[in-house]
Amino acid sequence: MIEKNEILKAFNFRHACKVFDKDKKISSEDFDTILEVGRLSPSSFGFEPWKFLVVQDMKLREKLMPVTWGAQGTLPTASHFVIILARKEKSMRYDADYITQMMYDVHHLEEEQAEMRRGYYEKFQKEDFKLLANKRAMVDWAAKQTYIALGNMMSTAAMLGIDSCPIEGFQKDELEAIMIEEFGMDSDAFEVAVMLAFGYRLNTQNEKTRQTIEQIVEWY
Repeated sequence: MIEKNEILKAFNFRHACKVFDKDKKISSEDFDTILEVGRLSPSSFGFEPWKFLVVQDMKLREKLMPVTWGAQGTLPTASHFVIILARKEKSMRYDADYITQMMYDVHHLEEEQAEMRRGYYEKFQKEDFKLLANKRAMVDWAAKQTYIALGNMMSTAAMLGIDSCPIEGFQKDELEAIMIEEFGMDSDAFEVAVMLAFGYRLNTQNEKTRQTIEQIVEWY
């Protein structure tokens, strides 16, 4: 297991890198590890409400530039650029084909187990979190889970000495129009949750500033 001081070293190393060294590329082995960590990340009921699009085509990145004000420095310079999609109600409802496929083909549940889980999931959606009250509630719930994968991927990158930057600075409607036209995104099933750039820093990192542990933690 990794030593505690190495974990803290990695988290002090990590920062939102706004510009990368465009001449330094992440190895396939290291980036495959980052993606695998995203794949292995936890999700509610284990239903993995995400998809990761790795955008290496510079012409496609150029098309994203006008509608991604938060990625003006990273799109042209990142070694790897990822768009994380969140699943919408079409595939995340308790009775969706995707949920059935996940339970039987991925989780390998027997019919009785699967239908029991579907029942818990239906109650969770209808009563506990009221996710079926409106379509926005469902996709917001799914998008929150994509941030678990995002955090794990950034942390793993830092442990490998790789920089990253999470990006929410985009014009959502305009971006998704490009996603539909250029990436073939099914807008009934997915929407963009967040972007994530990876590479190696070009500039020196500022000292990390945070509140003290006493300011943010209360024990009871």
